[in-house]
Amino acid sequence: MDAMTLLHGRRSADAKKLAEPAPNEEEMNQILAAGLTAPDHGALQPWRFFLITGPARERLGDLFVEATRAREPDMPAKKLEEQRGKPLRAPLIIAVGARIHADHPKVPVIEQYEAAMAAAQNMLLATEALGYGGVFLSGPNTYDAQVKSAFGLEEKDALAGFLYIGTPSEPLKPKRRLSPWQVTRTWTEPGVFEPLEKPTEIQG
Repeated sequence: MDAMTLLHGRRSADAKKLAEPAPNEEEMNQILAAGLTAPDHGALQPWRFFLITGPARERLGDLFVEATRAREPDMPAKKLEEQRGKPLRAPLIIAVGARIHADHPKVPVIEQYEAAMAAAQNMLLATEALGYGGVFLSGPNTYDAQVKSAFGLEEKDALAGFLYIGTPSEPLKPKRRLSPWQVTRTWTEPGVFEPLEKPTEIQG
């Protein structure tokens, strides 16, 4: 698959429809290495990746329940069990974190967070290039201090989200996307921007 076909056709898988097999060790190294090529202002290398497989997914589910119960003590038991089951949806999860230099003189915190998000996107693309499916998910547990701490991240650090990876149990459905002309303008000076002259349709 050439790069443009991959980029234009990329789409997130349904986490509930990701099954074994997951990437093997060699493929996993390729996916992680792709994450490390993400844009990184100041070469701070803020990325922290955590692989979660097998029984560790159950322990992550327990952590989600504990954190959710602490945030929402009145949450019904059924909803808590849904939290417990989330990590079991795929055979492999990569938690994507960022070690934040809060007082860096040149690189704002948001740009360090963006580096982690760019790494996640690169890993998604690598996952699909290798023939697997992936989806990047966040939610309240991503921003929970207890969950962050369980990954060795400090209060100032960020947990960007969880990348769920596996083999799709059914073909991914094509996705209707916006055309570039709908969101792109040619900018010439402050307050002056015009639509693209030739709308371009991209299917994927």
